[in-house]
Formats: sequence, structure tokens, C-alpha cells
Amino acid sequence: MNILKFLTPIYFFFTLGFTNSLSGENSLTYQHGIAMHGDLKYKKNFPKFDYANENAFKGGRINRFSIGTFDNLNPYILKGVPAYQAGYLFETLMKSSFDEPFSQYGLIAEGVKVPPDRSWVAFKIRKEARFSDGSKVSPEDVKFSFKIIMSKGHPTYKTYWGQVDRVEEISENEVKFFFKGEPNPELPLIIGYQLPIFSKKDWEGKDFSKTTLLPPLGSGPYLISDVKAGRSLTLKKNQNYWGKDLNVNIGRYNFETIHYDYYRDETVALEAFKSGAYDFKQENSSKNWATAYKFGAVNEGKVKVEEIKYYRPSGMQGFAFNTRKSIFQNRNVRKALTYAFDFEWSNRNLFYNAYTRTKSFFDNSELSSQSLPSDDELKILEKYRGKIPDELFTSVYTPPNTEEENGLRKNLRIARRILKQEGWIIKDDILTNKKTGEIFEFEILLRSPLFERIVLPMKRNLKKLG
Repeated sequence: MNILKFLTPIYFFFTLGFTNSLSGENSLTYQHGIAMHGDLKYKKNFPKFDYANENAFKGGRINRFSIGTFDNLNPYILKGVPAYQAGYLFETLMKSSFDEPFSQYGLIAEGVKVPPDRSWVAFKIRKEARFSDGSKVSPEDVKFSFKIIMSKGHPTYKTYWGQVDRVEEISENEVKFFFKGEPNPELPLIIGYQLPIFSKKDWEGKDFSKTTLLPPLGSGPYLISDVKAGRSLTLKKNQNYWGKDLNVNIGRYNFETIHYDYYRDETVALEAFKSGAYDFKQENSSKNWATAYKFGAVNEGKVKVEEIKYYRPSGMQGFAFNTRKSIFQNRNVRKALTYAFDFEWSNRNLFYNAYTRTKSFFDNSELSSQSLPSDDELKILEKYRGKIPDELFTSVYTPPNTEEENGLRKNLRIARRILKQEGWIIKDDILTNKKTGEIFEFEILLRSPLFERIVLPMKRNLKKLG
């Protein structure tokens, strides 16, 4: 069972869906889309995305679920617990396509242009773009949206968009973002598809940084029709949605009503699904996938259980070391600890052989690390020799495994040898730093009690190391 998580890969080449060798700003023209690398798949005035079904049934109600609670309908601030479904209210300047690595096409913006040095990006706002109250979306709203998020939004945005120097309204329907520092080829796309556009007028007299249960004004396809804080949220289709006929929206937003019920944990949510409380569940637990879907409605054909092949980068689950801790600052020590994780045993006994070991940041894609560096890659890497691990030049990364006989015992011996080389010895049955006397101990934080069964076998193996 593939774990369905979406990542935004970072590439190192940038093109703007056209070929134009002129570098002067006046020679640049607005284009219908922008690609991180290569050419755009879809030409100007394309009718729809290839994967979209323009004949999809429209209407009806879909019941969904969320885990946790909420007390805030503004998902872009630090305070409170947000209802992320409020994102249906807002739109961005561009829309990403799902059958290209990283390409975008006009949504609120009908056009986009950037210079070859990527020092700025400009967007041309559609004249027909409207907020749900009928007011026009303007460059002033775009500028306001950026400034309010940077000044009162979640602190993450200050880092994320820190290279934006300023935003200017350059005409009644054009807005321009100027960048600073080293060129960042991804930044024009990040601005295009991740900056939510708010109504400046709607936020006048309101504090953006405070939580709210009053639905903010957006330009998106849905409106919030009912809110029960922490319990449920209902969205109704905006019958006057301005963008319903855009090529990037054909085949989307088909349900008349979208309802979310909130549950405190996955166990309760699963039982609610079995009772018919909601209509669709994406399952990420291999145990549940193997054992939990054998109830009556499945046997009667009322619930369809299906494994869908996933074609995008697969993401990952794993343990992240807090390198602010002194014991984790040594790379070889971190490497030694990986030998204590017996993936093969866990996959057989805990994961029902449903998992595949992650070997790259971009597994399940053509960008995954699969072989030694090519000659062209070596030309780039050579300048960093001595600053990056030497084995990168000579061997393909393969995580420790226990497939051979006594595999775990051999791995723990390797781990102990590495730890000893780095100054950690066994003293009174406890792993101790030979020079400082520091005891090797740490805690593992879990996002859910469900992960305890995964961690406990590793804990037993770590105990054998002291």
C-alpha cells in the first residue's frame, strides 16, 4: 500500500514555457503558464487537463472526515487550531497540473512573465476574477495578501518567502514581485501557486493574526455554510463562482456539498467509517489495510476497497534526528543507529509486507538516486569533494538490511564498531562517551500511539547496544 503524500520537488533548472533569447524586460510577454524545467505540456487555450473528466456527474453531497479539532477558519496564522478545509475558500494566482513534474497555468492570473535572471515575476490578473461577494480581484488585493501574511501570518512564511524584496502594482491588472539575494528558480512558482489571495476590503478593521470562526471572504468555488467548532464543517458550492469554466477547473469541484466531521483519533474515525458516517477514506496503515476492511458492508459490496497505483514521488516515513542534541551531531553515530532498525522484520511482522524501503528523497520518480553519479553529475560534485561524504563518489546508497541469516546480529556488531570508533564504549552495561562520561540516551517523540508498535522493536535493539 503506497503512502499517499505529496512533495514539491526542488529542481535546478528553470524555463518559462516558451523560447525567447531576448533579455530586455520590454521584450518579455505574458505567457499562459510556467514550468520549472523543460517545456509546458499544455499549449495556450488548452481545453482542459488530460486527466480531467468534463462529463463527471455534478451535484450531491460527499461526507469526509478529519482527525483532531479546530477553532479557527484562518489556516494561515500561528494561533489556534485551523480547519484546513477553509482553503476551499481561497485561490492562488496559478494552478498546478498533476501530470507534469512542476508546471503551473493561470487561475486568478491569466498570464505570467519572468526575466532570464529570475530577479522578478509579474502576473496579469484576469479582469473577470471575483471574490464571492462579486467584488473584483485586484493587484492591490494581491499586494495586500502578501504583506499581511508576511507581517501577521504564520512565521514560516517569513522564511519561505524571505527572498521577496517588494511587491508593486504596475497597472490596474498587473502586479510584480521583486526578489533579492541568490537566484531561486523555484520562487516564481512558489508565489504563483501557494500565495492565497485575500480581499483587502474584507479585512479592513479586522486583526488577521487572531483566530476567527467567521468565514473570511475568498474567491474560491465553495462557501462555508455551517460551522460547529471542533466538530464539523460544511461547504456549499458557490453558484456564482467566477472561475467554473476555466480550463484549469474543468472536471473539478463537482459536489454541491462537502461535509467534514472531526474525530479525535484514527481508531474512532475508522469505526465511524464502518458505520457509514462518511463516504471515503484514504488508508495509510498497513495493519488496517490488511485486517480492518473485512466488515459486512465490504462483503456485501456496499463498500469498495481498492488499491490505486501512485505515480508521484512517494514521500517517506522515518525517524528524524534532532541534531541540536550533542549525541546526534556526529554523522557516523547517526549512521550506527540506522543499523538498529530491522526493517525486514518489521515489514513481515508489522506491515504485512506492504511497505517498500525508502532509498531516496524522490523515490518513485525519475529523480530518485539509483546509481553512481554520472560524468555530468561528477563535474558538479567534484567542487564539493571533502565537504560531502566520500562514499557518494564510490558507492550507491543502500540502507542496512537483515535479509541474510543472522542479519540483525551482524548489523548490531557493525553499529557497535562504529560507535566505539567515535568514542562510545560500554561501561556498566550502558553506552557511555569515553572522554566526557556522557550517557547515550534520548527520547523518541511519536505523533500517534499507533507508532509505538514500530518503535518498540527498535528500542529493544538499541538496548543491546547499551
